Amino acid sequence: MSGTSEGPAPESGEPPRAGPPMVTERDEEGSGELRDYRAAFRAAALPMAVVDHRGQVVRVNDALASLLGTGPDALRGGRAADLVDLAADGRSQVAYGEVLAGTRSRLRCTRRLKHPDGRSLWAEVTVVPMADPAEGPGNALLSVEDVSDRHELHLRLRHLRMHDPVTRLPNRTLFFERLTTALEAPSFQETPPFQEAPPFQKDPPPGNGRIGLCYLDLDGFKAVNDTLGHHVGDRLLAAVATRLTDCADADGHHRAGGHLVARLGGDEFAILVEDSAGAHQLTELADAVLGALERPFDVGGQRLSVSASIGVVERAAADATPTGLMQAADTTLYWAKADGRGRWTLFDPERNAHRMTRQALSATLRAAVERGEFTLEYQPLVGMADEVVRGVEALVRWNHPRFGMLAPHRFVPIAEEDGTIVQLGRWVLRTACRQARRWQLEHPAEPALFVSVNVAVRQLWDSDLVADVAEVLAETGLAPGLLQLELTESAVTGSAGRPLRVLQALSDMGVRIAIDDFGTGYSNLAYLSRLPVSVLKLDGSFVRGFRQDDGNRSSPADETIVEAMVQLAHRLGLTVTAECVETSGQAERLRRIGCDTGQGWLYSRAVTPERIAELIGSRPPGS
Repeated sequence: MSGTSEGPAPESGEPPRAGPPMVTERDEEGSGELRDYRAAFRAAALPMAVVDHRGQVVRVNDALASLLGTGPDALRGGRAADLVDLAADGRSQVAYGEVLAGTRSRLRCTRRLKHPDGRSLWAEVTVVPMADPAEGPGNALLSVEDVSDRHELHLRLRHLRMHDPVTRLPNRTLFFERLTTALEAPSFQETPPFQEAPPFQKDPPPGNGRIGLCYLDLDGFKAVNDTLGHHVGDRLLAAVATRLTDCADADGHHRAGGHLVARLGGDEFAILVEDSAGAHQLTELADAVLGALERPFDVGGQRLSVSASIGVVERAAADATPTGLMQAADTTLYWAKADGRGRWTLFDPERNAHRMTRQALSATLRAAVERGEFTLEYQPLVGMADEVVRGVEALVRWNHPRFGMLAPHRFVPIAEEDGTIVQLGRWVLRTACRQARRWQLEHPAEPALFVSVNVAVRQLWDSDLVADVAEVLAETGLAPGLLQLELTESAVTGSAGRPLRVLQALSDMGVRIAIDDFGTGYSNLAYLSRLPVSVLKLDGSFVRGFRQDDGNRSSPADETIVEAMVQLAHRLGLTVTAECVETSGQAERLRRIGCDTGQGWLYSRAVTPERIAELIGSRPPGS
């Protein structure tokens, strides 16, 4: 027979027995143990309370009453969840109910409690069942440990870990934590022990769902570090941080906490704008930053000046990810530097799409050569005197499986940058010479066409161009005099050493060297006379000045310049080709001036080899 227990009546509703219960020797022994338990409970240093399955406080020890600044009687019978703020977040509240219901073995969370004297303390709250959960609901033991000292230490360590020691700004880690949180939908989570619950993790006030970022890099900071030392550089960074913070505070005064200014490393900073009002707010902030940095800095008695390049990104938060936002900011910062530094540039989706397309082309260019995705078209070079096709210029096209047929300007600059132009150039040379030889064999009664192939300056340096040309001519049987290699004026200006030796060797072989787009650079005919050049191709900008057919007046100055260049070229033994001939009026004036050949839409666009075969020995339709 068990003894009586203190607490509410059983839920079965059975009325209590009248009169004192019968006490056996076993009951007396149990009562003694119960008294010892209660005495130990009251005297325990760990603040504790016994809670029934309904969540009401059954018993409280002195340590808990002291911790909460009240007496045990005042706590008994109250709601335990209210004592330690277990309803502060949804997950803790749900877990607490599961412990009381006997379906969960433990709840552990950290809470910030308020003492009646106004002090705040951090407490680790633990709730565990006092009986086997398998037996159903029963009492639970709630314990509260004051962890304020440890929490304070944790905060100090976190602050050191999350802030830059030079500028005292948030560092990259805290910046990305804040950025990630700003882009995530609000969600409740049980706070792990001793983890700080920073202000930005609380539910934010209703916003407009947009986010912005100014990502900036100091221009000229490296020179300060290199010449004056890192100690001066660090002081300059700290001064810059102060001005950035002032700009952000002035712009973000309407938001609690303003904007986040962070140092991401080196001389890179970022200003995060949550709930931005639009791109105009970000660009105005960027203007304010540039203006603030224009004023010289007084560092250790020295007046130092730096500027900044700023990439500005603003978009809907729902469409953004931390990685995507930073990639866009990094790209836009690169644009700002490329556009001249000391300025901001706003992210442009169209410009970025062009960049991504360029990257996609670069990544597949080398393999495309191996897969045979390139083709050649040919534009006629027509004799100005008789308007008969004398030769053709080979123009490469890329039949891209995703982007369709691409003109040279879309991929040749990329090929020149990554060196693929050497491999592609060999293919163009071989294909063009093979085709020229085929026309010659198929039309033996007609004068053979020469073929003009463009050569990049990198081919002069990175390949054995002389050996390549000799091999192709031997392989195809094309006479060297029927091959013309075109280089831009800038490529041959100042040529010396290897490039000059290559050009001379090709000329000695009998190959003609042509200067393309002549008149756009800084060379002169006297200089070119010292190079093994035999053909000048006048830039189309001069020829367009001749145009009258569309109602525009022709430029007498352009005509005078072209006439002078043609006369000088002829005196130096050079022939002249006029590019971009589009009208019969232009052709007539060029013929009168003395140009040898013409090239342009008047005669034909770039066409297939089959169409060129039809033009051999005849005048093009437009001539």
